[in-house]
Amino acid sequence: MHNNRDKAPSDDRRNFLRLATASAGALLLSGALPNAIAHAAAPTPLTVVNPEQALARLMEGNKRYAAHVTKRRDLMVERVALVDSQHPFAAVLACADSRIAPEYVFDTGLGELFSVRVAGNFVTDEGLASLEYAIAVLGTPLILVLGHDSCGAVAAGVKAVKDNATFPGKIQGLADALKPSVSKVLQAPGTLLDNAIAQNVRDTVARLNSESQLLADAIGAGKLTIVGGIYRLHSGAVELIA
Repeated sequence: MHNNRDKAPSDDRRNFLRLATASAGALLLSGALPNAIAHAAAPTPLTVVNPEQALARLMEGNKRYAAHVTKRRDLMVERVALVDSQHPFAAVLACADSRIAPEYVFDTGLGELFSVRVAGNFVTDEGLASLEYAIAVLGTPLILVLGHDSCGAVAAGVKAVKDNATFPGKIQGLADALKPSVSKVLQAPGTLLDNAIAQNVRDTVARLNSESQLLADAIGAGKLTIVGGIYRLHSGAVELIA
């Protein structure tokens, strides 16, 4: 038979901390804790003042993700802290593929990334407008164009070029949009799909640099950098290529 004296002091402390944490969470949910306390619990974002620091922060997050040492986050607290404003330190133009989630890939929380996603991670008018908003209104200093291995959209572009393949619905327009990048690497050594994925990233970076006066002005002022990378599905690492 055991009594309370048999319990180790460390067990008591752990039980107390669990009870205290649960009680604080319940009070926060019920609105009983003051707003100042609730906001004080939110994680303090790292200060990012230039594109180089933003890129370093982005890649440090990817290293954590690839090494399986991602940060623990309280999404409820982050959500409350972001009600009135957002200050994303990077914008990511990524593929819509379900295997690529930029917030996970770069180990970021709510409000840290401004994500624009479309199959094939290429520039559309709406996507460009969204990125312009991030830079002009939110002051985001970095855009990353993120391609990935085994991209189905680029594979459709390859089939459209090599086999004159056609696709149903609006998918044909998607394949057609990627054909120029595929055509540029038809004679390049290596795997055509891999080469086309990388070329599409480079072409998209080039378009963002040249097709928007708003982005060009921000680059000229030293307030914006646009880079490209490839996400490796197996390792989780992002390789910068442009």
